[in-house]
Amino acid sequence: MLVKIAKIGLISAALLLLIFFAWFSLEFYRPMETKPNTVVFEVKKGQSAKDIALNLGKNGIIKKTWPFLMGYRIFFSGQSLKAGEYAIAIPDSPKNILQVLSEGSVYLHSITIPEGLIIQEIANLLELEGFAAREDFLRDAEEASLIYSLDKDTPNLEGYLFPETYRFAKGTPAEEIVAAMVFQFMKVFTREWTERAEELGMTIRDVVILASLIEKETSLRKEKKIISAVFHNRLKIGMKLDCDPTIIYVLKLEGRFKDRLRTRDLKYDSPFNTYLYSGLPPGPIANPGRDSLEAALNPADEKFLYFVSKNDGSHHFSQTFREHQNAVNRYQRR
Repeated sequence: MLVKIAKIGLISAALLLLIFFAWFSLEFYRPMETKPNTVVFEVKKGQSAKDIALNLGKNGIIKKTWPFLMGYRIFFSGQSLKAGEYAIAIPDSPKNILQVLSEGSVYLHSITIPEGLIIQEIANLLELEGFAAREDFLRDAEEASLIYSLDKDTPNLEGYLFPETYRFAKGTPAEEIVAAMVFQFMKVFTREWTERAEELGMTIRDVVILASLIEKETSLRKEKKIISAVFHNRLKIGMKLDCDPTIIYVLKLEGRFKDRLRTRDLKYDSPFNTYLYSGLPPGPIANPGRDSLEAALNPADEKFLYFVSKNDGSHHFSQTFREHQNAVNRYQRR
């Protein structure tokens, strides 16, 4: 009789256990019923599985905490739930959510770095968008060794922080952001471009400096190679470049730029002042994009030596000083 009762007890316990695990499986593998949505959920550093489960419940991502916690202990106890932000598409099962959190597939935020910014402006933008502290970025942008394989003479990374749309996780260190931008530059500046620079008798540094001038002179892709031709033509005959943005650059660095150049600024004594000193300035004046780099390497087949803004974003190009003066009178003094 006792044996029979024991057997019945074991069978009952087994049935109850089977029912419980069937219930658990249903709760663990089945998404809750809710409207489709994507929720950005943050796991903070040092949070326990219980804290994470409670926050998931508060955010409407899971219905019950116990299937999540039990599933974690059974299937994921040897793995940590990694800190970071996650884009969780709901409805989803606790099992899939645990998979995402254990793999550390964190949500990446997008940020676009426009062409033509200087290091300080990139730092301001990154801080404004919540990516990196300004001072941290400025410090790490001084790590010139990142680009020494292409340019051993640069004192910092000005010119080599490639303008692009990047995706970074929240809390990505500034040094990783800097490294990503330099890596993208190195990826874009191909071996063919290096060989082309050698054909022109230019170093990669020369190309980047010239490209930065082109970048600041025009945003029109169709004009970049023509402006490149003007600068190449001037360099060949030893003519000063007379490039306003070179002065603006040094004034910005010194906190002295007041929204526009004044006549006295053209006499400001700096090696960057291309009104006073011939040849290229000593360094890039911005971080140029792909089109400007390509234009620096492939100037248009033109004999122009001058250009002037037409005040509509485009420029008028001239071969002689007389033609240029007529254009200045037409577009700048009317």
